[in-house]
Amino acid sequence: MATTTAAVTTYFFGARLPNPEPSFGRFQARFGNFSGFRLGTKKSPPPPPPKQKQKFDDGERPVWFPGAEPPDWLDGSLVGDRGFDPFGLGKPAEYLQFDYDGLDQNLAKNLAGDVIGTRIETAEVNPTPFQPYSEVFGLQRFRECELIHGRWAMLGALGALAVEGLTGVAWQDAGKVELIEGSSYLGLPLPFSLTTLIWIEVLVIGYIEFQRNAELDPEKRLYPGGKFFDPLGLASDPDEKERLQLAEIKHARLAMVAFLIFGIQAAVTGKGPISFVATFNK
Repeated sequence: MATTTAAVTTYFFGARLPNPEPSFGRFQARFGNFSGFRLGTKKSPPPPPPKQKQKFDDGERPVWFPGAEPPDWLDGSLVGDRGFDPFGLGKPAEYLQFDYDGLDQNLAKNLAGDVIGTRIETAEVNPTPFQPYSEVFGLQRFRECELIHGRWAMLGALGALAVEGLTGVAWQDAGKVELIEGSSYLGLPLPFSLTTLIWIEVLVIGYIEFQRNAELDPEKRLYPGGKFFDPLGLASDPDEKERLQLAEIKHARLAMVAFLIFGIQAAVTGKGPISFVATFNK
């Protein structure tokens, strides 16, 4: 004789429980998105805002190599995006969601849970100074690293050329001169010891980086602007701002390549960039 009872359901940690009377079935639970789930309810995070793709006058998107096919995750929305990502580092991370393994102690063998879906992490900026990005391999974080490294490379390449041209000391030998003759700049002595200068740099740069990481707006993290970083108001016009951003990222990439060449050149020949070029004129 079959007996039919009314199903009693409840929710406990997002799992649907059957009738509490004794039964001999598998206990299964299927989750939605892990993030934002709370007791008794299942919430999905709001979808990320759609990216505004860059418009091109000729209808053809510029790429890093003629005929190259850009990957799907590089849609041209970032300034200077030329579809170059051969190793797929900027591809959004996908996480597999698995069903619970079988937990019925009355079965001889409990089956492993199957894949029930995928989840893609949304890149967010959190108010944590030492790790603001929730996704380490996110495209936005890569752009920030590229731009900051490029700015340092532009300063470094210009400094290596200017100092060697004015003092005759190659950039890789500047530290040796400081240790022997004391702290100086362009041949002029400084009123600080080398140890004091190092502490000043560590404290000043550390404070600046701490304040920069406190900014949660991705656009302001890259381009703070204002009276301190744009005193002439060059970026007040949106079209001019985009042109300047494109010029900056191009110069940043060129400077990173140039300083890499400076480093290889110094390691192989022991000469600075100016003295190395001067050897060909003799």
